[in-house]
Amino acid sequence: MRKSLTGVLSLAVLIGTVGAAGASAGAATAAEPAAKRSSGAVAASEASNEDIKDRILAIPGMSLIEEKPYAGYRYFVLEYTQPVDHKRPSKGTFQQRLTLLHKDVSRPTVFFTSGYNVSTNPSRSEPTQIVDGNQVSLEYRFFTPSRPAPADWTKLDIWQAASDQHRVFTALKKIYDKKWLATGGSKGGMTATYFERFYPKDMDGVVAYVAPNDVVDNEDSAYDRFFRNVGTQECRDKLAGVQREALIRREPLQKKYKELVAEQGWTFNTIGSLDRAYEATVMDYGWAFWQYSLLADCADIPADAKKATDDDIWNSVDAISGFSAYVDQGLERYTPYYYQAGTQLGSPDIKQPWLAKLSRYGYQPPRNFVPRSIPMTFDRGAMRDIDRWVKRNARQMMYVNGENDPWSAEPFRLGHGARDSAVYTVPGGNHGAKVSGLPEAQRAKATAAILRWAGVAPAAVEADPAKAKPLAKFDTRLDRRNGEVERDEATLRP
Repeated sequence: MRKSLTGVLSLAVLIGTVGAAGASAGAATAAEPAAKRSSGAVAASEASNEDIKDRILAIPGMSLIEEKPYAGYRYFVLEYTQPVDHKRPSKGTFQQRLTLLHKDVSRPTVFFTSGYNVSTNPSRSEPTQIVDGNQVSLEYRFFTPSRPAPADWTKLDIWQAASDQHRVFTALKKIYDKKWLATGGSKGGMTATYFERFYPKDMDGVVAYVAPNDVVDNEDSAYDRFFRNVGTQECRDKLAGVQREALIRREPLQKKYKELVAEQGWTFNTIGSLDRAYEATVMDYGWAFWQYSLLADCADIPADAKKATDDDIWNSVDAISGFSAYVDQGLERYTPYYYQAGTQLGSPDIKQPWLAKLSRYGYQPPRNFVPRSIPMTFDRGAMRDIDRWVKRNARQMMYVNGENDPWSAEPFRLGHGARDSAVYTVPGGNHGAKVSGLPEAQRAKATAAILRWAGVAPAAVEADPAKAKPLAKFDTRLDRRNGEVERDEATLRP
């Protein structure tokens, strides 16, 4: 490995006793001495004689929820016992959900997180397809059901989450002893970065997609510049026109909203009122369009908003922003994200001057989207530390951004201390930007780096990186193409 695990073990590994289950889990995560590790050929042979499920479930603290069939893989949905507080592991545990897409112990492994809930259906991140490897996917702490009970929200921070990943990696590394890469998109790309910052000896490479880097939370002029220049003037004018009409026609459109709310049984206890939720949805409209759509999709926006019907305006805003985003039922799932945005990650605050005389609340802060029963205090040093570390210490780290993605307006940048690392931008790319969307020469170079970091670059690629291609064929059920973005109820979140 690029980064040996045989050095000093961190406190998060040596968690000792966390009750009976925690004691076993602590023992399971201690790093195995290098002398006891089997060679690649012997390890592969031993693995073939022992069912992989049995080996995984032999890890103390690991339990099976279900196994799902998928051709060419074994796919497991699992739970792992984690300490609520990695600094004080005796103070309780919780069950953290993860999945494992098993290819073969002789292949590299990709550690994926979205930074949110984990999907329980088989899928592959792009690096997993590129290296034709295994994939471990971890649910972020405090996203249900991976939430301690009772929930001490002070234990939801980027170090605790990185320590979750460290323990899972250390436990599984004994089985999957080839190279490991960390990856994720958006908040998942941020998560992969934070994992590398706090545990730089774990991974052999990091591939972070469309990961925002909000170093100074109250300085968001980069986003304002982005919205002044993104796409074309025609498209920007169309989007602004719909937003203006949605606020000008607040009364008739809110009548439709009230009918929908009554029909769905929605409530507004967290944000405070239907009016606040309505305006927040409208204010997100332009951001959500560029996050999820491409410039060509501007053809679907009403050309002359002033002449459009109320239904045209409503349908466009609902399709792009989603009027379910800021009701209690839409916010509840994302409480952990908004909590982190308001305590460490930061959040954008854009001006949108074309709405200045129509907006009553402006861009609302994360505090408005978290129940008041949960205290929040912002740590101004957290992201500055991450940014400084990446610039000075990045090793085998790759960032892939989208040219037309709002979240890429404040990207990670590499400094003089970075080595074997790169930042790429997909032309016209949105929040689904991938290596596959890069121009040919950059695509091959990035793919070659991923293969090299994973230790599976063919000899032809080692000799000529321009020949680099994914080792596994694209699977429409497992993989997403460049530009494809998962949609959900919330829009203004990475």
